[in-house]
Amino acid sequence: MNERLAFNVGQSVVPSTFAAPELGRTGRTSSTLASKTPAKAEPATAEFTWTLIFTAILFLRPQDVIPPLEYLHLAEVSAICGLTALVLGRLRRGRPPIARLTPDLIGVLAFGAIILLTAPFSIWLGGSIGVFTGMYAKVILVYLLTVNVLESPDRIERITWVLVLAVGYIGFRAVLDYVRGENLVGHGTRVMGSVGGIMENPNDLALNMVSFLPLAAFSAMRPVAPIKRLFAAGAALSMLGAIVASGSRGGFLGFAAMVVVLAALAVRQRPAFVITGALVVLCALPVLPASYWRRIESITDSSKDDFQSEDSRRRLFSESFDAFVQNPLTGVGAGEFKDWNPEKRVEAWHESHNVWLQVGAELGIFGVAVFAFLVSRAFTAVIQTRRSLRRVGARGRRALETTLSPYDLTLLDAHSAAMAASLIGWFVCAFFASVAYNWTFYYLLVLAAAPREIVRLSVRSRRSEHTRVAA
Repeated sequence: MNERLAFNVGQSVVPSTFAAPELGRTGRTSSTLASKTPAKAEPATAEFTWTLIFTAILFLRPQDVIPPLEYLHLAEVSAICGLTALVLGRLRRGRPPIARLTPDLIGVLAFGAIILLTAPFSIWLGGSIGVFTGMYAKVILVYLLTVNVLESPDRIERITWVLVLAVGYIGFRAVLDYVRGENLVGHGTRVMGSVGGIMENPNDLALNMVSFLPLAAFSAMRPVAPIKRLFAAGAALSMLGAIVASGSRGGFLGFAAMVVVLAALAVRQRPAFVITGALVVLCALPVLPASYWRRIESITDSSKDDFQSEDSRRRLFSESFDAFVQNPLTGVGAGEFKDWNPEKRVEAWHESHNVWLQVGAELGIFGVAVFAFLVSRAFTAVIQTRRSLRRVGARGRRALETTLSPYDLTLLDAHSAAMAASLIGWFVCAFFASVAYNWTFYYLLVLAAAPREIVRLSVRSRRSEHTRVAA
């Protein structure tokens, strides 16, 4: 009996991700059971293990809790260990040191090159070089590592769980701080992240919660062990609470856009989960603090903007555009818009609060072009993955088309659906945040691109096998 793949992949012998297991009359395990049962986990290589360790350290930032750890440079050490293990492992197997040089990786490298090439024209050379050495060089190295180790659905699943648990924990801490009245700004109405880095600012905290919440939600809906589903659901609720506690208007808009995509992709397969989620949100609305509703209402009613931040944002948008117009080719230098202080500037020492204006003002038109390429590649990767999965499923002969198991296919299908929602959420939030050099987008990019390459390689591998057999 043909059923649809999870999240509408197409007609196939591969059943829905959420179907109940069955046993065929012949005694053989049916494809439905196979789709629920992962293959034996592949051995963790050193490079992949270090990638997981780096990811956990990056988001959890243990050095903020235990200050002496800062002197150990745990993130840098784990990244270097991972890259070293990758290169040595491939050389030992007689392979090139780097397996994949994808267009996405080339785009990441090109963006870094633009940061360096525009630095001599920056208003502060040292500051722009510092953005590259202090942050973006690490982004390049870890993207290079991650794109070369995410070679299977099992690895995508593992790194997803690390992200869900780490970001969920930060969300839980934010909610706890908000309830206790600790770590608050904005006259005690907005919570900051419990750790520094990319989640310290309330707006950046909300952006990260919005970006990774779909991964937690889909993990809670997948047929995994009940304890895993419980942790994923708890992480999703913690992220939702942190979005509210942050008081971020951009976070609210990004969350709304993300939820629309999330519901549209999940409702046909798990309507009960979508309805339950909607009821939970509706029940939570009356208990949200009045200060939160007042801040959200200020999106359309400036009289309720107690801090006049909307007027400040408009001036920053205008000044960012002016910086771009005055320096269209080179910008004012990576990270230097806040230091750009021409005569008559009103909002000096502030960032653009818009990722596109940030890139334009700081890196010029070429920076905008490369960054737009990277963003488009992320969305295109999701679309291409889902199309490839539909083609594999529509033929009804999966075993002849790909080396991936039914479980792998349904996992990738669910993952690509989550990434669609994540990217939409990030895209909307980024209109209100200066996050061009932050880790979040590049993690989303590699998580969106990896499934596309896995499906393509599996199809190519199967076709090669057929060709050898025919010969």
